[in-house]
Amino acid sequence: MFFPTIARLRALTVLFTTSFLFSSSAAQQDRLFTSSVTYCQPPESLLIQQFDVTYFARNKSVSFNIAASSVLPDVAVSANLLFNVYGMKPVNLTLDLCKVLSGALCKLPIHEFVGQDSLTIPDSFSSKIPDIAYKIPDLEAYAQFMLTETDSGRIRACVQATLSNGWSTHQPAVEWSTGGVAIATLIGAIWQSQSPYTPLPVRLIDLLSLYQTITVTAFLNLNYPSLYRSFTLNFGWAMSLFTSSPPTVQDAIDNMRARTGGKLANSTQTSPVGLVNRKLSPFNENIALTPEPSIFIQVPNTFLSAFSIKKSTHSYLLSDVRLQQLATTGDAPSGTVQVVTQDSSNVLQAGVPLYVNSLHIATANAFMTVFICSLILILIATLLFVVGYGVMYTIERFNLGHRDSKLELDSVYPSFVRAWSLRLALMMFTPLMVFSMYQWTLRDSWLSVLLSVITFLAITVGLFYTYLAIFRRRRSTDIEGLHNTSTFLLSHGPVLAPYRIQRYYFSLFYVASAFLKALFIAAVRSQGLAQVVLLLLVEIGTLLGFLVLRPHKTRGGDILTTFLAVVRVICTGLLFAFVESFGVQAIPRVAIGVVIVAIFSISVIVMVFNILLNLGLQKLWRRGKKEEHSPSSTRQDSADNILEKGACTPTPSDAANSLMSRARNPTPDRNIPLDPSVIQPYPTTPSTATSPTDCASNPRDSASTNLGTILPRRWSITPLHSPTSSSDDHPPCTTTHQAVNALSRTSEESSYPPSSRLR
Repeated sequence: MFFPTIARLRALTVLFTTSFLFSSSAAQQDRLFTSSVTYCQPPESLLIQQFDVTYFARNKSVSFNIAASSVLPDVAVSANLLFNVYGMKPVNLTLDLCKVLSGALCKLPIHEFVGQDSLTIPDSFSSKIPDIAYKIPDLEAYAQFMLTETDSGRIRACVQATLSNGWSTHQPAVEWSTGGVAIATLIGAIWQSQSPYTPLPVRLIDLLSLYQTITVTAFLNLNYPSLYRSFTLNFGWAMSLFTSSPPTVQDAIDNMRARTGGKLANSTQTSPVGLVNRKLSPFNENIALTPEPSIFIQVPNTFLSAFSIKKSTHSYLLSDVRLQQLATTGDAPSGTVQVVTQDSSNVLQAGVPLYVNSLHIATANAFMTVFICSLILILIATLLFVVGYGVMYTIERFNLGHRDSKLELDSVYPSFVRAWSLRLALMMFTPLMVFSMYQWTLRDSWLSVLLSVITFLAITVGLFYTYLAIFRRRRSTDIEGLHNTSTFLLSHGPVLAPYRIQRYYFSLFYVASAFLKALFIAAVRSQGLAQVVLLLLVEIGTLLGFLVLRPHKTRGGDILTTFLAVVRVICTGLLFAFVESFGVQAIPRVAIGVVIVAIFSISVIVMVFNILLNLGLQKLWRRGKKEEHSPSSTRQDSADNILEKGACTPTPSDAANSLMSRARNPTPDRNIPLDPSVIQPYPTTPSTATSPTDCASNPRDSASTNLGTILPRRWSITPLHSPTSSSDDHPPCTTTHQAVNALSRTSEESSYPPSSRLR
């Protein structure tokens, strides 16, 4: 019954996945479109209000919606169009506006250009776009349009637009899936946390630690490929970086910062891609604002008919003050095309600024976002703890349940609350440390800095007190005393129970590792190479700790944690390819990013599979096997074989007695000295000859003894003979009273611990 159900579920899963992929492929067309527009030079002769361009590969057409204004009179310019794809420039075109469109744009008049139409592109241009450009996620490409005065060579306008194909490794489905696994693990961990030795609460912390590790690797000052940065955004929630729409929380934080001395840029809902430092992906180079060698093309006159041209209502002279505001402000209204140059204050640097802004969280708002989300989580946990105490009060008030159960609940529940408070602190330690220390480097709002200091001290003092209690108890008693007291072990189980009693201190490795990572991210935030080296040393030290100390109680626990440590070392080492000073080209960086994504994805799958086993999947699988190969049927077949050879018919009571009298493992759990007077061998060989007892002379309905009855298994009645012996030499219904009696005594005493036998 079990396996047909699994087969049906597998078929439904395959059908659903195939249908989903087919519908996604059908809905996603091969196209390229502009994802962000910025000025790469303060505008002098051209202002952009809207610049939306989409290229469709199916019909080789371009759909555009452009609104622009020329604001300087009588300027003869040439236009340069450049495409940059992963650092390469497959298209570099120059248009002499005095030689196209019958000279309508020579000299450039003061006009507004508003156009919305679709045009077919010649094959000579569309053939230069490779097919992979439509499929690779997080495409790193941009188009640059520049107007240069023909007489003086002065750049009058420069506009850059990043390109996208709609595919990305940042998917809401991945966020919900990973979050769902964490929630399921949390529920199972709460259910299993009556005992401190259950593995699921430990796996919950391991899972969140893996999610946080993936996120932290994107916090360094490195030139990450866009593909890898987008992948890490799927796990931003593990660092308490939650966002909402509408952004009411971010607006409240902006207002708080403005009232407490905050001067950095506020949060925005627009894409931050256009504000990325031009040395980083997806731009991949320092833009030289001079046209490179290019080819000239002829533009058909039908292109002009797509635009409606009218007299400009703008003043054709922009004041220097206004240009300076466009070039420096980071608080431009939504939809305004901003100026991004190397000297602009709104440029997003690599690391934490670029990561949090990709989630529509301002750099100065990052700590407050984590603080508020952590505070909400603490309030929820406190409410649940209070509800638990309310249930205990109700049980005591109305005298519900058994007295023993109430006494056990009264003694265990406070330790349960302390244990989960400690787990909550361990889960929030990394995000609070990282963003508290990073907030100190921003020098923005004094209230944010004050709250970060309070948070840092609170969680540090809390964990310090926990470990102080453990080490004080270790000094006051022997090492086994840490596990002898049930309430102490349950309260400190998150840091004690997962490890062997000799390695009770090993959880300090995790805490120290998280603290050092946060320190290095904040202290050397502008030195990407130093960050990678320091983080790699931390990961290598943690790996050596696992290999040398082997702290876990089970081999499986050591293998899993060592595997995760190896993954962290490998992925941290691969981050060297993203160091900006090494000058690794864009395509190799993307390839290495794909490798890191694959390694981390496999690690997440391994963790999910391990959690499913701890949730009971292994027991369910074994139960299915038992239903298919039932032991009762095997015993019945053995009994039928005996009956075919003329043996006596076993009764159900005989089968039960035989199962109960089967010898167990007599090896004691502890080496306890025995009294020499009781160390006497049992007589397994009779000292006098005995006559065999036939089953015919020993009726099966006798209530006085069960010796001589037929056991369900063929060879279990002759334990001193091999199964290959002939049935003629050893009749199936004969046994020896002394041998069976000795075997019964051995079975009975081996079922008790050695200490009980001494009594």
